[in-house]
Amino acid sequence: MSSDPTRSQVITCRAAVAWGAGEALVMEEVEVSPPQALEIRIKVVCTSLCRSDLSAWESQSIFPRIFGHEAAGIVESVGEEVTEFEKGDHVLTVFTGECGDCRHCVSEKKSNHCQVLGLERRGLMHSDQKTRFSINGKPVYHYCAVSSFSEYTVVHSGCAVKVDPLAPLHKICLLSCGAAAGLGAAWNVANVSKGSTVAIFGLGTVGLSVAQGAKLRGADRIIGVDINPAKAEKAKIFGVTEFINPNDYNEPVQQVIKRATGGGGADFSFECVGDTGIATTALQSCSDGWGVTVTLGVPKEKPEISAHYGVLLSGRTLKGSLFGGWKPKSDLPSLIGKYMNKEIMIDELVTHDLEFVDINGAFELMREGKCLRCVLHMPN
Repeated sequence: MSSDPTRSQVITCRAAVAWGAGEALVMEEVEVSPPQALEIRIKVVCTSLCRSDLSAWESQSIFPRIFGHEAAGIVESVGEEVTEFEKGDHVLTVFTGECGDCRHCVSEKKSNHCQVLGLERRGLMHSDQKTRFSINGKPVYHYCAVSSFSEYTVVHSGCAVKVDPLAPLHKICLLSCGAAAGLGAAWNVANVSKGSTVAIFGLGTVGLSVAQGAKLRGADRIIGVDINPAKAEKAKIFGVTEFINPNDYNEPVQQVIKRATGGGGADFSFECVGDTGIATTALQSCSDGWGVTVTLGVPKEKPEISAHYGVLLSGRTLKGSLFGGWKPKSDLPSLIGKYMNKEIMIDELVTHDLEFVDINGAFELMREGKCLRCVLHMPN
């Protein structure tokens, strides 16, 4: 148990607060409460903007709120009963935790859906269903158990991963969500095989990470599908061998893919957009008998997927993927090791390095499709 006196003090810092759906974020002075039992308070060093932050900002109804979940920082103080972390540790935050004791956490490779620290949708802390942020005594709500668009944040210790202090935080922060999600979808969820044909719908950070994972698994053809032609060249770096822009064709893209594969379809397809209609298209692009479709995106509308039963009766499989199947505490250190050993690419996904005060500009870049990842750097 730490004896750090800062544990009992409220910190005042700046945070980018969302006051309403789609409204520009406002830099506000917020009070950050001390960590409670099993919690840690983190000085955020850098945070990147994920498309799910954008989607939630545009559509959700819980406000005022501090978004952000793809982040890295340094432990400032720890709460009671925390034994894994101490002040000064470098950490990644994670939007879905690992308690280590529930049925899913002890299931080895069957599931990473922690029953204790799974997705938090109400904007409150897991432990006591309260918030650690406030402005003039009024609550400001959390997002994805992290809320990294703040100079300091409080997370459950099960939603943080201790990392090598030599690892560059402004790069590995992408492994706390997007990059890891894509790699894991290819390796853990789909188990892409050598010599296979892969179709990827959406070539953002997640889709390109799927491509990288498929390439490292020895896929023979990697077909990237995106309506933004500017992504074609970047995609080659991550292993995409063919680029299809659906706007260039007068027929459904699944027919284009079927024809490009001699009528057979892809062995594996991945929906990385957050559009259930595209998930259906990806399923229809797969091969009869053994085709596997993995959906990774988070839709902000029309969450139901529709498919004719015959598509599944033919032997195709539709699978969902949360964080690429990784158990964050157990698996992220090895991914960071792969990055440090130059076995996986992360740096190439960072297209913009911006100061925290420029966060609204980062939102516009993502909304306009002009970036992969914008990394926001906090003031020292």
